[in-house]
Amino acid sequence: MGQEALWSPPSCSSFLPHPNNPAREARLRSKEAHPASPIFAELFGAVEPILPSLKEMGVGVWVMGKGPYPPGVISLEDLLEEASDEPLPYELSTPRHLMDTCLYIFTSGTTGLPKAARVSHLKTILALGFYKLVGARSSDVIYLTLPLYHMAGSLLGILGTFGLGATCVLKKKFSASQFWPDCRTHGVTIFQYIGELCRYLVNQPQSPDDREHSLRLAVGSGMRPDVWREFLRRFGNIKVVETYGMTEGNVTLFNYTGTVGAVGRGSWIYKCFSPFELVRFDAVQGGPLRDEAGRCQRVDIGEPGLLISPVTFRNPFLGYAGGRELTEAKMLHGVFSDGDVYFNSGDLMVQDAKGFISFWDRTGDTYRWKGENVATTEVGETLSMLDSLREVTVYGVSVPGYDGRAGMATLVLQPDANFDGPQIYQHVAELLPPYAWPRFLRLQEQLEMTETFKQKRFRLVEEGFDPRRISDPLYVLDIGARTYVPLTLDAWTKIAAGELRL
Repeated sequence: MGQEALWSPPSCSSFLPHPNNPAREARLRSKEAHPASPIFAELFGAVEPILPSLKEMGVGVWVMGKGPYPPGVISLEDLLEEASDEPLPYELSTPRHLMDTCLYIFTSGTTGLPKAARVSHLKTILALGFYKLVGARSSDVIYLTLPLYHMAGSLLGILGTFGLGATCVLKKKFSASQFWPDCRTHGVTIFQYIGELCRYLVNQPQSPDDREHSLRLAVGSGMRPDVWREFLRRFGNIKVVETYGMTEGNVTLFNYTGTVGAVGRGSWIYKCFSPFELVRFDAVQGGPLRDEAGRCQRVDIGEPGLLISPVTFRNPFLGYAGGRELTEAKMLHGVFSDGDVYFNSGDLMVQDAKGFISFWDRTGDTYRWKGENVATTEVGETLSMLDSLREVTVYGVSVPGYDGRAGMATLVLQPDANFDGPQIYQHVAELLPPYAWPRFLRLQEQLEMTETFKQKRFRLVEEGFDPRRISDPLYVLDIGARTYVPLTLDAWTKIAAGELRL
């Protein structure tokens, strides 16, 4: 699994892992707000095309592996061979404070481009106890196939295994057909998931061996209730611990009871350790609804609300690398009283009469596809780099049979430009990871940019990619042909019926 990391001075223990994506120009530009010294790259081919841009930014490149490499690129392997075997001095290997930044992890925010979230040494240490919290034992064998550039895979998965003293079966890429054979071969007892992986498993053909395994615990986030029920029906008495958390967030939820569809329970005891509130959300303004006094309003039982958490000494929010405005965008002031500060998760939750909390929806410029968060701002800015496009708006649309939403972009061409499907495909394939490629395109003469822009965008979302409702030209991604082809009524029918996969 290709990894790159940014080493951020002055703390020699901090780095920023992110996915291996060729020529991620837009993402690299986001780092200019907080310049880093070197990038450490396992797959040099992912970095080589953007060496000129890195040089302009003052970023050096250190590569794992022997050369030859272009001038200015340093082989870390050579330096390690020359390095002393003596332990590092205490003052270099020990953080000054547990709340100091240990590392940065890219996260898909709801307020713009992916940002580098600060992760403290304390949070990293606490990750060592993750599996203990969910009932794991040192004798367990943990199956991990999540990307290591996410907190779930790296801190919770790898560090959690270290803290437990258990065995980790690390799979480079998830395979639904190989999952159960792998579990039987290695005696897997715990599986760390995201919801999409479980959907892949229940969509596999049924087998007489479905319950021939030693898996006793599945822990993760994002499992849909229907998938959850089918997962248990198919594969037996497996305890599912659904969780909720964010890399940069200061609130975490655990569903220890196995209640299908819940991410946790909001008891007063739990709130003593992980405090949070659900407040009314204004979908038009894109923020919490405030009363005449400017205060937020707690929701009623059964009413969806925005999840927020107080920012205090015991419940800190470190924010992001870069300008203070990046961090402030996720903070709410004067929520219930003068001077209070809350972290805005950007997620809507609903609590039932028994206190169980379920995920409702995401707010802001983010949708979820293939188990990944996709920032519409990033996709839109990437498409806007094309000279043939005058205006772009990106959003997620529901597709029958799929979790989350598929990416769709409405485009306005330049007056002298023609639609070029292969060019758009090549552009997004070079600059975006596959899960962020728009699955559908729509052409319009102009975008309706008014004070109620969100409402106009909601109309685009509601219309989706249905050619029966849309007279504008529609296109669908054809990965095999490496282009976008016209979306016909026949193709739409097959997609809706699950006969044509995206």
